[in-house]
Amino acid sequence: MKRNVDFGLLVLRLSVGILMLFHGLAKLSGLGFIKGMLTEAGLPAFIAYGVYLGEIVAPLLIIIGFRTRLASVVYIINVLVAILLVHAKDIFTLNQHGGWGIELLGLYFFGAVALFFTGAGRLSVSSGQKWD
Repeated sequence: MKRNVDFGLLVLRLSVGILMLFHGLAKLSGLGFIKGMLTEAGLPAFIAYGVYLGEIVAPLLIIIGFRTRLASVVYIINVLVAILLVHAKDIFTLNQHGGWGIELLGLYFFGAVALFFTGAGRLSVSSGQKWD
C-alpha cells in the first residue's frame, strides 16, 4: 500500500485540533474556574484569557493548516499549563483502568509536539513558510 504522509498529517491535525476546540468552546461560557485556580496559585487572573488562544485560536489554525508549527507551540504551552495547574498530582499515577492519569492531555501534548516537528503537510492552507 502506498504511504500518504500528507493525509496522515491531515488526520492528526483534525484530531488534535477538533478535540481541543471542544474544550475551548465549552469555556466560552466563562473562565471563573480557571481564574480561581490561577489566583490560588498566586498568578494574575487575566492569564485565564490565554485559554482562548490555546483552546480556540491555535486549534483552528492547526485544523486549517496555517502556521501549524507556531500554533502547536501555543497549544503545547496551553496543555502544559493545564497539567501543572489542574493535573500535577496525576502525572505519576495510573487511572482505575491502568492508563496514565493524564493520558488525554498526554495525547494532546505529544500530538502537538509531532505537528511542531513535522509541520502541516501539503494538505493545508499554507505549507511554504518556516512556521507552517
